[in-house]
Amino acid sequence: MSNKLHSAGPRSDVLAFVGENLRRLRHRAGLSQAALAQASGISRRMIVDLEGGDTNISLSSLDRLAEALGATFVEIVSDPNAQSKRIDALAWRGKAPESRALLLGSVPARREAQLWSWSLGEGERYDAEPDPEGWHEMVVVVEGCLRIELQEGPVTVPAGDYVIYSSAQPYAYSNAFAGVTRFIRNVVA
Repeated sequence: MSNKLHSAGPRSDVLAFVGENLRRLRHRAGLSQAALAQASGISRRMIVDLEGGDTNISLSSLDRLAEALGATFVEIVSDPNAQSKRIDALAWRGKAPESRALLLGSVPARREAQLWSWSLGEGERYDAEPDPEGWHEMVVVVEGCLRIELQEGPVTVPAGDYVIYSSAQPYAYSNAFAGVTRFIRNVVA
C-alpha cells in the first residue's frame, strides 16, 4: 500500500480540510501557487489539484508544503474552526479494513507534536519517506507485534513495549504477524 492519503466516500478524512487550509496558508505567506511549488518541491499542478480537492498526497509531501509555508502539518490537515487540540482525523487507509492511521491530536513542541493511533492488518505495510532533520517518533505497541524497518536495521516491538528513533530517515511499519497490530505513535519536531 502506498503512503498516500486517499479520499474514499464522503470527505471525512484529513483531505477534507487540506484544500481550504493550503489556500489560506499560501495567501497568508504571500505565495503564488508557482512560488509554493518551487519552495516545496511539489508540482504546481499538484498544488492546484489539492486546493481544488481533486487529488491524493503523501504525508511527507504535506510536511514539505507545511515547511515551505512556515506552518505545521496539523495546520494543513485540521479543521480550521476546531477549538480543541483533538483532531481525530483519518489520515491513512490500508488495503485491509482494519489498517488505518488516525491523527488524534497535536500540541506545540519546539515546532510540533502529534499523537496518532495506528492499526495494521495482517500482512499490511506502510512505507514512510524521511521527515526533516530533528524529527523523532515514539511508538508504543498496544496489541500484536510491530516490525519497524530503520536504516540501522529492523526492530520488532511486541505489545507492551516501545521504541524511540529519528524519523529523519526512510522507515516502514509492517505487520508480518498473525492478527491485528495496534500502536500509538507520537511524532515530535
